[in-house]
Amino acid sequence: MRSLIALLVLTAPAMADSVVATRTIRAQTIISIDDLTTVAAALPGALADPVLAVGMEARVAIYAGRPVRAQDLGAPALVERNQLVPLIYLSGGLAISTEGRALARGAAGEVIRVMNLSSRNTVNGRVGPDGAIYVGWNE
Repeated sequence: MRSLIALLVLTAPAMADSVVATRTIRAQTIISIDDLTTVAAALPGALADPVLAVGMEARVAIYAGRPVRAQDLGAPALVERNQLVPLIYLSGGLAISTEGRALARGAAGEVIRVMNLSSRNTVNGRVGPDGAIYVGWNE
């Protein structure tokens, strides 16, 4: 009898906390702790800890009361579209720097298109942690 009770207790559905938005969060907004709350429900795909979302950027609009999912968040963009950025070519010991115009938004580590303002050529480069675009390195 005891094993039957233990089996019933262990197979009962576990309640988990899920993170939901307290207000409508527009895309490209940095999320703060005031934007989030937890509810005692297991919502599919929702984050379990609000700390995972704080400081991240909303990639899509997240409506009030809706679950906050990991795929709806990303690292904050360091480079905005049409922003003038340092364009740096690295290869071995060679480093060439010029000015470029970003053709897309991008966070650190993302590959975006950039127009070299000197030659008007378009290249792909990786956004560095300093906001510069690196070409010919780690691609």
